[in-house]
Amino acid sequence: MSDDDNYLAFKEMYEASSSTDPSYVLHETVELCSKQAVNEFGARLIPVFYSTIFLLSYLGNGLVLFIIYKFEKLNTVTNIFLLNLVLSNLLFASSLPFWATYHLSEWIFGVALCKMVSSAYFIGFYSSILFLTLMTFDRYLAVVHAVAATKSRKKAYAITASVAVWCISIVASVKELVFQNVGKSVFYGLTCEELGYSESTIERWRLVTYYQQFLLFFLLPLTVVMYCYISITIRILSTRIKEKCRAIKVIFFIIFTFSACWTPYNIVILLRALQVTSKEEGLCSDSKSLDYALYVTRNIAYLYCCISPVLYTFVGKKFQSHFRRLMAKKIPCLKRHMSTSSQSSRSTSQRTHSAHEY
Repeated sequence: MSDDDNYLAFKEMYEASSSTDPSYVLHETVELCSKQAVNEFGARLIPVFYSTIFLLSYLGNGLVLFIIYKFEKLNTVTNIFLLNLVLSNLLFASSLPFWATYHLSEWIFGVALCKMVSSAYFIGFYSSILFLTLMTFDRYLAVVHAVAATKSRKKAYAITASVAVWCISIVASVKELVFQNVGKSVFYGLTCEELGYSESTIERWRLVTYYQQFLLFFLLPLTVVMYCYISITIRILSTRIKEKCRAIKVIFFIIFTFSACWTPYNIVILLRALQVTSKEEGLCSDSKSLDYALYVTRNIAYLYCCISPVLYTFVGKKFQSHFRRLMAKKIPCLKRHMSTSSQSSRSTSQRTHSAHEY
């Protein structure tokens, strides 16, 4: 229950208790669960964190874009997926300055931007998760099923899969376009939140969002990522690649960061869904703890979402080589300290070539 709901409930109770009917007696004490401290915590944390994520996202994703444009072919399957991942992260990051401003004061951008920014926020967030999963699956095809994947991993396949991801993300975010509206709060001024429909309708769709987030955008991607990278690890161990230990360390790093950043946030989402489903508010302290946990874990997940292209590209030798070449070109004095030599000759096996990307 929000502070506004608490206020209205208290006002209604007070007006009823002030009735001239002497037979009206209030027998129970009603505890109001104020979330003012939680909201103040969010107002301090979110603007700083969102501003940081916004800057890191545009710097990191911009660097990846520039390296792809400068040194890579834009029409390869891997780079098409990577380009879409970068675009989804930039779309998500573009909404963060609006939310940072909102948490500093109130929503000052009007109804249209309330709906558009909310939609962009979730479209970018959802598509980022799906493109990360798609890139992992594509890497699995290239390493584990190298011969068969040579025929199927074409430009048309990458474009079709990318369009499908954008369509799924847009459909999953339609609720924001419909339900988000600007309202007036007693305590917080103009707000951008779910308004204009009955509480039961909003609660029902909120539950859909929670379970959709946990099942479709966490459990499914996590299962795919784990299966693909375990299969890749087994295949790499069976080859004669000299740097197989390094490749396995990189895979472990990717799985660990993905799990560590996404799992806490989605556990909190699941707990909130169960709380709404049970129709019980529970203890006020428990509700507040869940709100605090949501603020912290959500920011960790969002940070990973925005810097994931950098993590996924710069752990590979190819992009590290491109980056060294770029730095040596822009800062000539670094040439003596950086090796700008190209990668070693390609392996005859497509499988070995793909494994060397680690």
